[in-house]
Amino acid sequence: MAGVKLDGAGDQKMKTLEAALFTIGPIHAMVERAAMVERAAMEVKANKPIGTIPHMIKRLAVPMQGQLKGQFGMIADQVAQFIMNSTRGGRGDQQKIRGMREGLAMIKTAVELAKNKVKHQHAVAIETAD
Repeated sequence: MAGVKLDGAGDQKMKTLEAALFTIGPIHAMVERAAMVERAAMEVKANKPIGTIPHMIKRLAVPMQGQLKGQFGMIADQVAQFIMNSTRGGRGDQQKIRGMREGLAMIKTAVELAKNKVKHQHAVAIETAD
């Protein structure tokens, strides 16, 4: 019976992508579910500023961008765009929150697609004893 595993390069790429997904979790929590963002969404409806949330997101996302840059440059560019859009001034907070949600969804999709591509490209068949 044959099994499949990843070669060394594929294993390293997969670790990088898993670390990115691990980092996306807290960012996602800040953007969607955390009490701070719920408070922010309510403040946006009341036309109050969202405060330090974009800077907290930036603090989490910048290291993730650095991790992805070496092997997954296009995803790192998406993260950079996400950071820039979430911290840029001159826009309303409702637009900023909507942009953060959309940007995070694009990053998550790109990471999942990259994981599938790595699994396909770096698969090595192994024989197992019956």
